[in-house]
Amino acid sequence: MNNYIYALGFFDGVHLGHQELLKTCCDLARAHGCRTAAITFDRHPKSLFTNTPTVLISTIPDRELLLQRYGIDSVRVLPVTRDIMDIPWQDFLQMLLEDGARGFVCGDDFHFGRRGEGDAEKLTAFCREKNIPCAVVPEQTVGSIRISSTYIRRQIETGDMATAVRFLGHPYTLTGTVVHGRKLGRTLGIPTANLHLPAGLAIPRFGVYACSVLIDGKRYPAVTNIGTRPTVDGEGITVEPWILDYTGDLYGRRITLEFYKFLRPEQKFPSLEDLQAEIRRNAEETRSLIKDIYR
Repeated sequence: MNNYIYALGFFDGVHLGHQELLKTCCDLARAHGCRTAAITFDRHPKSLFTNTPTVLISTIPDRELLLQRYGIDSVRVLPVTRDIMDIPWQDFLQMLLEDGARGFVCGDDFHFGRRGEGDAEKLTAFCREKNIPCAVVPEQTVGSIRISSTYIRRQIETGDMATAVRFLGHPYTLTGTVVHGRKLGRTLGIPTANLHLPAGLAIPRFGVYACSVLIDGKRYPAVTNIGTRPTVDGEGITVEPWILDYTGDLYGRRITLEFYKFLRPEQKFPSLEDLQAEIRRNAEETRSLIKDIYR
C-alpha cells in the first residue's frame, strides 16, 4: 500500500488558498517519503441538508485535473450521502489511515465528520496522538480580501473574470464534450465548437470572453460566447467557442476552455453582418491577450 499525506478540503476551483494548502501537502510528503492525496466530494456537502442547490466553480473532472496539476498524485472523490456525512470525525480520519494516510494537511477553517465536529484543532491533537505529521494552513488573502470559492463564484457570475482569475491563480476552466449545434457560425465563416454548460455550475455573465483551448498539446486562442444568442433567436444557454487558427473535427471530443477576460455583454445586433464584424474585432483582441499571456 502507498503511504500518503492527505490534503483535506472540498477544493472547489482549486484557488490560490487551496494551492498554498497543496504546496504544504507536497512539502510534507517529500519530507516524510510519502505520496500525496486529496479528498473531495461529488457534490457540496451542504446540498444534503438544503433544497437550495449549491452552485460550484468546477466539475469533478476539472477539480481532479487541477489538483493533479498542483502536485496531487491521487484524488479520492467521496459521495455526499447521509452515511458518509454521519461518520464521526475520528472514524473519518481512521478510515483514511486504513487507506494509506500517514499525515494530514487542512485549512484553519476546515470542518469534517458528523455535524462538522472535526476541525483543525482536533485534527492536530489526533495526529499528535498517532505520532504522524500534520499541518494547518492559515487563511490566504489577495490584498485585504480573503480568498474563498464563494467570492470567486460571485466574480464569475457578475462577469469580472479578470478578478476571478487573479484569485484562482489560473484561468477559470470548463471541460466539456463538443456537440452538434445549428452550424450557423459556419455560414458566417465563424465555426464554433458547441458545449453544454454542466448543471450545478456557476453561470458566467452572458457575453463574450477571451479564452484559450488546448488541443493535442497545442494552445489556441478562442472567442467564446455564453448566452442565448439573441441575434439569431437562440434557445437555452450555450457555450460556443470559436477556436482561432484551428481546423479539424472536434465532434464528440472533450476539450477544456480556459477563460481569461470578459470582453463584452451579449447583445442583439441589427444584422448578421454587424454580428460578424464585432466577433472578428473580439477575435483580434483575444489573439493579442493570449499572445501576451503565453509569450
